[in-house]
Amino acid sequence: MESELLKHEIKTRVNDAKFDQLTDLLNKSECRNMSELVRHILYNRPVILLHRDKSLDLLIEELSGIRKELRSIGININQITRSFNTFKEQDQKLYYALGAAEQYKIVGGKIDQLFNIITKLSEQWSPK
Repeated sequence: MESELLKHEIKTRVNDAKFDQLTDLLNKSECRNMSELVRHILYNRPVILLHRDKSLDLLIEELSGIRKELRSIGININQITRSFNTFKEQDQKLYYALGAAEQYKIVGGKIDQLFNIITKLSEQWSPK
């Protein structure tokens, strides 16, 4: 039945309530248009509904920010390492080593933030 050409056009009218119901279903489904949705219903095919969990938007935004910060810290550490390897004097090397240690402390804080986010996600998605 799926491979058959759809040759016949059917037109129908529905009341406002039914139209609103179909429109709402269309907006939540994977169907591209009303015709596709109605065909799914007529042929008793499942209508797959999409659901977006907006509570995750904040967490995703926070994860994205942490990712950017970690990338910047990585760049800073690379620059510090390059400078560290350039100098021969111990005082200069110590200065850059302390700078790298400071950057690694910041990374530790970001990892703690990541663990907090992962904990929130696991609490939300784990079966109770």
